[in-house]
Amino acid sequence: MSRPSLEPQAMKYGRPPGTPERTVVLRGGATSGERVRLGVHDLMNGTFATPRAFFYRQTLDADALTDSLRRTLAHYPLLTGRLVRDDDGGLGVVCDDAGAVLAVTRSDSAMPDYGPDRSARGDLRRYIHPVNAFRVVGHDTPLLTVKVTHMRGGGSVLGVSINHSVVDGAGYLDFLHHWSRTHAGQDLPAPPYDRALMDGLADDAQPGPDDPQYEVVTGRRKFGFIWKVNARARRMRTITVRFTAAEVLALRETARAGQDRYRPPASSGDALGAHVWRVLGALRDRAPEAEERLGIVVGLRAPLKDRLPDGYWGNAVSNTTAVLRARELREEPLAHAVGAVRAALDRVTPERVRQEAAFLVAQRRAGRSGRVLSRMSLDAFEGTVALNNASRLPVYALEFGAGRPFWYEFPANPVPWTVLVTPTPDEDHSRDVRLSIPREAADALADPRWAARLHSAADRLGSP
Repeated sequence: MSRPSLEPQAMKYGRPPGTPERTVVLRGGATSGERVRLGVHDLMNGTFATPRAFFYRQTLDADALTDSLRRTLAHYPLLTGRLVRDDDGGLGVVCDDAGAVLAVTRSDSAMPDYGPDRSARGDLRRYIHPVNAFRVVGHDTPLLTVKVTHMRGGGSVLGVSINHSVVDGAGYLDFLHHWSRTHAGQDLPAPPYDRALMDGLADDAQPGPDDPQYEVVTGRRKFGFIWKVNARARRMRTITVRFTAAEVLALRETARAGQDRYRPPASSGDALGAHVWRVLGALRDRAPEAEERLGIVVGLRAPLKDRLPDGYWGNAVSNTTAVLRARELREEPLAHAVGAVRAALDRVTPERVRQEAAFLVAQRRAGRSGRVLSRMSLDAFEGTVALNNASRLPVYALEFGAGRPFWYEFPANPVPWTVLVTPTPDEDHSRDVRLSIPREAADALADPRWAARLHSAADRLGSP
């Protein structure tokens, strides 16, 4: 099979001035004209792209990547389609095979030694093919862009950007692994993407006047929240703290030792998340009776395993909230915080998801989807820490004939008190905890006393 040429075919998508770049539009090969109405959980993410960059010590074969990506796209018609607005304010994707974009460039710089102690965030823009985030809906803007950057002296960066309205983090990785296996010569089936599978949950529930996790806000309040995030973005810092496998397992054993016998044993993820929540609670030092909340991002594929087919490709994510008084969070043993985390996760049942879907569908019918925000986001400047444990996503298993990536990176989160837990390149029990926190908090955690506390598996925190 001949490989497609990498000669420029999509100059309209632009390139940085002076950068020797080749750009090609890749199509899946079929124009069905199908219009896929995105689900209500898709609408919660807006229409911004989610970029990721994967760093390889060896040089990728750009021509082979182009060929395997084109063959993979035959199974993902949404990624070569275009976003349009529905009459009720919702969104749809027209599967017209307008194409995804792949760009190839060469850098004059050698591959930096990125890792937990050397962030790639400041360089991320150069590794991602840009699109205009404000000209997506109703425009000829690709929903998938890929950029391959070959570094001087060897090694490559694979930058991938997918519009968040069409897929969540798990589906994002599913697509990349599908591409990786196609690149290796495997033939995989297309993933199911029927949004009626999620929206249909609302058929079994009566929408309530409000929802525990989502709130309909006024346009003024939404603008104020966005303004506040942007205004304080410069005061934010994102730092990466690596917890070794020994530390993670010690936290798990500490949590289990303090649990009641009748409760299921604490997982490593529960223990690590609760521990970080406790340290941040101690760092913020709010009034003893203040309510501390941990907003937890949760995948819905597991609780909906009887409803969703394997490999469902779309947004199937919600959130739940653990609550403790500030005094409890700071002073009670780790097992106490783990119990609050576990109780919050146990509330994510099929019945709860049906009620949530009914609420969100009712808002879309009323034309209010654009004003629905998660309560944990709205409370980011007050008592909520947001936790997203993505440690089970195999981000370091992406092979394209040049070994596995030694690091991966994504943009800094401008929303304060956000915690993202990811695997490490060793893919053992070690974890990289990426904290997006105010500058003053980041400076405090650099102090040896607070750093020691963050890495302590002690049952009680005590004073610094």
